[in-house]
Amino acid sequence: MKTKAYILIVLLAVLAVSLPTKAQNLNYHAYNKLLQKHVNSFGEVNYQAIKTDPQLLQASLEGFTKTQPNKSWSQEERLAYWINAYNAFTIKLIIDNYPINSIKDLKNPWDQEFIPIGKQLMSLNQIEHDILRKMKEPRIHFAIVCASKSCPKLLNEAYTPSKLDLQLTLATEEFLSDETKNNLAANNIQISKIFKWFSEDFTTNGSLIDFLNLYASIEISQNAKKSYLDYNWDLNE
Repeated sequence: MKTKAYILIVLLAVLAVSLPTKAQNLNYHAYNKLLQKHVNSFGEVNYQAIKTDPQLLQASLEGFTKTQPNKSWSQEERLAYWINAYNAFTIKLIIDNYPINSIKDLKNPWDQEFIPIGKQLMSLNQIEHDILRKMKEPRIHFAIVCASKSCPKLLNEAYTPSKLDLQLTLATEEFLSDETKNNLAANNIQISKIFKWFSEDFTTNGSLIDFLNLYASIEISQNAKKSYLDYNWDLNE
Protein backbone atom coordinates (compact mmCIF):
# COMPACT_ATOMS: atom_id res chain seq x y z
CA MET A 1 0.00 0.00 0.00
CA LYS A 2 2.82 2.39 0.90
CA THR A 3 4.51 1.65 -2.41
CA LYS A 4 1.29 2.39 -4.34
CA ALA A 5 0.80 5.63 -2.43
CA TYR A 6 4.38 6.66 -3.15
CA ILE A 7 3.96 5.92 -6.86
CA LEU A 8 0.75 7.97 -6.92
CA ILE A 9 2.51 10.92 -5.30
CA VAL A 10 5.33 10.73 -7.85
CA LEU A 11 2.87 10.56 -10.74
CA LEU A 12 1.00 13.59 -9.46
CA ALA A 13 4.26 15.51 -9.15
CA VAL A 14 5.22 14.61 -12.72
CA LEU A 15 1.81 15.71 -14.00
CA ALA A 16 2.10 19.01 -12.19
CA VAL A 17 5.40 19.70 -13.90
CA SER A 18 4.21 18.62 -17.33
CA LEU A 19 0.89 20.46 -17.39
CA PRO A 20 0.77 23.39 -19.85
CA THR A 21 1.84 26.67 -18.26
CA LYS A 22 -0.68 29.45 -17.91
CA ALA A 23 -0.38 32.90 -19.44
CA GLN A 24 1.40 34.45 -16.47
CA ASN A 25 4.41 32.34 -17.54
CA LEU A 26 4.26 33.62 -21.13
CA ASN A 27 7.81 34.55 -22.02
CA TYR A 28 8.12 38.17 -23.15
CA HIS A 29 11.91 37.95 -23.00
CA ALA A 30 12.57 38.62 -26.70
CA TYR A 31 9.98 41.41 -26.88
CA ASN A 32 11.39 43.01 -23.72
CA LYS A 33 14.88 42.86 -25.19
CA LEU A 34 13.64 44.48 -28.41
CA LEU A 35 11.98 47.34 -26.52
CA GLN A 36 14.88 47.96 -24.16
CA LYS A 37 17.39 47.91 -27.01
CA HIS A 38 15.52 50.06 -29.53
CA VAL A 39 12.99 52.24 -27.63
CA ASN A 40 14.16 55.07 -25.39
CA SER A 41 12.55 56.45 -22.24
CA PHE A 42 10.59 59.00 -24.29
CA GLY A 43 8.97 56.24 -26.35
CA GLU A 44 10.96 57.07 -29.47
CA VAL A 45 11.62 54.03 -31.63
CA ASN A 46 14.82 53.41 -33.56
CA TYR A 47 13.18 51.79 -36.56
CA GLN A 48 16.37 51.95 -38.61
CA ALA A 49 18.21 49.86 -36.02
CA ILE A 50 15.33 47.37 -35.73
CA LYS A 51 15.38 46.90 -39.49
CA THR A 52 19.01 45.81 -39.23
CA ASP A 53 18.14 43.47 -36.33
CA PRO A 54 15.40 41.33 -37.92
CA GLN A 55 16.06 38.21 -35.83
CA LEU A 56 15.11 39.93 -32.57
CA LEU A 57 11.91 41.34 -34.05
CA GLN A 58 11.01 37.94 -35.50
CA ALA A 59 11.62 36.23 -32.18
CA SER A 60 9.36 38.77 -30.50
CA LEU A 61 6.53 38.18 -32.96
CA GLU A 62 6.82 34.40 -32.77
CA GLY A 63 6.08 34.61 -29.06
CA PHE A 64 2.61 35.88 -29.88
CA THR A 65 1.90 33.56 -32.80
CA LYS A 66 2.93 30.43 -30.88
CA THR A 67 0.97 31.24 -27.71
CA GLN A 68 -2.65 32.35 -27.96
CA PRO A 69 -5.07 33.36 -25.19
CA ASN A 70 -7.76 30.92 -24.13
CA LYS A 71 -10.67 30.94 -21.70
CA SER A 72 -8.46 29.98 -18.76
CA TRP A 73 -6.52 33.25 -19.00
CA SER A 74 -7.37 36.02 -16.57
CA GLN A 75 -8.42 39.51 -17.66
CA GLU A 76 -4.94 40.83 -16.84
CA GLU A 77 -3.24 38.07 -18.82
CA ARG A 78 -5.39 38.69 -21.89
CA LEU A 79 -5.04 42.46 -21.71
CA ALA A 80 -1.26 42.29 -21.41
CA TYR A 81 -1.04 39.80 -24.28
CA TRP A 82 -3.15 41.84 -26.71
CA ILE A 83 -1.59 45.20 -25.79
CA ASN A 84 1.88 43.78 -26.39
CA ALA A 85 0.80 42.03 -29.58
CA TYR A 86 -0.74 45.24 -30.95
CA ASN A 87 2.42 47.22 -30.29
CA ALA A 88 4.78 44.53 -31.58
CA PHE A 89 2.92 44.08 -34.85
CA THR A 90 2.64 47.85 -35.31
CA ILE A 91 6.43 47.90 -35.20
CA LYS A 92 6.48 45.12 -37.81
CA LEU A 93 4.12 47.09 -40.06
CA ILE A 94 6.43 50.08 -39.96
CA ILE A 95 9.57 47.99 -40.46
CA ASP A 96 8.06 46.20 -43.46
CA ASN A 97 7.57 49.59 -45.13
CA TYR A 98 10.45 51.60 -43.70
CA PRO A 99 11.59 54.26 -44.41
CA ILE A 100 8.33 56.20 -44.22
CA ASN A 101 7.39 59.50 -42.61
CA SER A 102 4.07 58.41 -41.15
CA ILE A 103 1.95 55.33 -40.65
CA LYS A 104 -0.69 57.18 -42.66
CA ASP A 105 1.56 56.98 -45.71
CA LEU A 106 0.42 53.34 -45.87
CA LYS A 107 -2.83 52.24 -47.46
CA ASN A 108 -5.37 51.27 -44.78
CA PRO A 109 -2.67 50.48 -42.21
CA TRP A 110 -5.08 49.46 -39.45
CA ASP A 111 -7.15 47.21 -41.73
CA GLN A 112 -4.30 45.24 -43.27
CA GLU A 113 -4.68 41.60 -42.26
CA PHE A 114 -1.09 40.54 -41.63
CA ILE A 115 -1.06 39.32 -38.02
CA PRO A 116 -0.86 35.50 -37.77
CA ILE A 117 -2.66 34.85 -34.50
CA GLY A 118 -5.33 32.17 -34.62
CA LYS A 119 -6.67 30.46 -37.72
CA GLN A 120 -6.94 33.61 -39.86
CA LEU A 121 -4.76 36.66 -40.31
CA MET A 122 -5.84 39.58 -38.14
CA SER A 123 -5.59 43.36 -38.46
CA LEU A 124 -4.65 45.95 -35.86
CA ASN A 125 -8.23 47.20 -35.92
CA GLN A 126 -9.50 43.74 -35.07
CA ILE A 127 -7.23 43.59 -32.03
CA GLU A 128 -8.23 47.06 -30.88
CA HIS A 129 -11.96 47.13 -31.60
CA ASP A 130 -13.01 43.49 -31.52
CA ILE A 131 -10.89 42.40 -28.57
CA LEU A 132 -9.31 45.14 -26.44
CA ARG A 133 -12.14 47.68 -26.39
CA LYS A 134 -14.65 44.97 -25.54
CA MET A 135 -12.71 44.28 -22.35
CA LYS A 136 -13.95 47.61 -20.94
CA GLU A 137 -10.59 48.96 -19.85
CA PRO A 138 -10.31 52.53 -21.19
CA ARG A 139 -6.65 52.86 -20.17
CA ILE A 140 -5.70 50.61 -23.09
CA HIS A 141 -5.79 53.75 -25.23
CA PHE A 142 -2.66 54.98 -23.44
CA ALA A 143 -0.86 51.66 -23.84
CA ILE A 144 -1.43 50.74 -27.49
CA VAL A 145 0.62 52.91 -29.80
CA CYS A 146 -0.02 53.91 -33.41
CA ALA A 147 3.62 54.77 -34.24
CA SER A 148 2.95 58.52 -34.23
CA LYS A 149 4.21 61.47 -32.20
CA SER A 150 0.78 62.35 -30.80
CA CYS A 151 0.17 58.79 -29.66
CA PRO A 152 0.94 57.80 -26.08
CA LYS A 153 4.58 56.83 -25.79
CA LEU A 154 5.60 53.24 -26.41
CA LEU A 155 6.64 51.77 -23.08
CA ASN A 156 10.16 50.33 -23.32
CA GLU A 157 9.17 47.20 -21.44
CA ALA A 158 6.43 44.64 -21.98
CA TYR A 159 3.13 44.94 -20.17
CA THR A 160 2.82 42.04 -17.74
CA PRO A 161 -0.19 40.66 -15.83
CA SER A 162 1.38 41.15 -12.40
CA LYS A 163 2.17 44.84 -13.03
CA LEU A 164 -0.60 45.68 -15.48
CA ASP A 165 -2.76 47.92 -13.29
CA LEU A 166 0.24 50.01 -12.23
CA GLN A 167 1.60 50.17 -15.78
CA LEU A 168 -1.75 51.32 -17.19
CA THR A 169 -2.16 53.92 -14.44
CA LEU A 170 1.33 55.32 -15.01
CA ALA A 171 0.81 55.36 -18.79
CA THR A 172 -2.45 57.29 -18.36
CA GLU A 173 -0.98 59.78 -15.89
CA GLU A 174 2.07 60.37 -18.07
CA PHE A 175 -0.03 60.88 -21.18
CA LEU A 176 -2.23 63.45 -19.44
CA SER A 177 0.75 65.31 -18.03
CA ASP A 178 2.49 65.55 -21.42
CA GLU A 179 1.79 69.12 -22.57
CA THR A 180 2.50 68.22 -26.19
CA LYS A 181 -0.57 65.99 -26.06
CA ASN A 182 -2.85 67.54 -23.41
CA ASN A 183 -3.07 70.94 -21.72
CA LEU A 184 -5.15 70.74 -18.56
CA ALA A 185 -6.38 73.58 -16.37
CA ALA A 186 -9.22 73.76 -13.89
CA ASN A 187 -11.57 75.58 -16.26
CA ASN A 188 -10.07 74.93 -19.70
CA ILE A 189 -8.81 71.70 -21.22
CA GLN A 190 -7.13 71.14 -24.56
CA ILE A 191 -6.99 67.40 -24.97
CA SER A 192 -5.94 64.68 -27.38
CA LYS A 193 -8.34 63.62 -30.10
CA ILE A 194 -8.11 60.14 -28.60
CA PHE A 195 -10.74 61.35 -26.14
CA LYS A 196 -12.97 62.32 -29.07
CA TRP A 197 -12.47 59.21 -31.19
CA PHE A 198 -13.15 56.85 -28.29
CA SER A 199 -15.42 59.04 -26.17
CA GLU A 200 -17.78 56.19 -25.27
CA ASP A 201 -14.92 54.26 -23.67
CA PHE A 202 -14.21 57.11 -21.24
CA THR A 203 -17.81 57.76 -20.20
CA THR A 204 -18.97 54.31 -19.14
CA ASN A 205 -18.84 55.16 -15.43
CA GLY A 206 -19.37 58.91 -15.53
CA SER A 207 -18.38 61.94 -17.57
CA LEU A 208 -15.11 62.47 -19.40
CA ILE A 209 -14.16 64.98 -16.70
CA ASP A 210 -14.76 62.29 -14.08
CA PHE A 211 -12.32 60.03 -15.91
CA LEU A 212 -9.70 62.77 -16.32
CA ASN A 213 -9.89 63.68 -12.65
CA LEU A 214 -8.94 60.13 -11.71
CA TYR A 215 -5.51 60.58 -13.30
CA ALA A 216 -4.86 64.32 -13.78
CA SER A 217 -2.60 66.25 -11.41
CA ILE A 218 -5.23 69.01 -10.99
CA GLU A 219 -8.97 69.03 -10.28
CA ILE A 220 -10.87 69.87 -13.46
CA SER A 221 -14.26 71.55 -13.25
CA GLN A 222 -17.23 69.70 -14.74
CA ASN A 223 -17.96 72.94 -16.63
CA ALA A 224 -14.46 73.31 -18.03
CA LYS A 225 -14.21 74.54 -21.62
CA LYS A 226 -13.04 71.71 -23.88
CA SER A 227 -11.19 71.65 -27.19
CA TYR A 228 -9.07 69.10 -29.07
CA LEU A 229 -5.46 69.46 -30.15
CA ASP A 230 -4.27 68.73 -33.68
CA TYR A 231 -2.89 65.21 -34.05
CA ASN A 232 0.70 64.81 -35.21
CA TRP A 233 0.96 61.66 -37.31
CA ASP A 234 4.73 61.94 -37.88
CA LEU A 235 6.58 58.73 -37.07
CA ASN A 236 7.52 58.29 -33.41
CA GLU A 237 11.26 58.01 -34.03
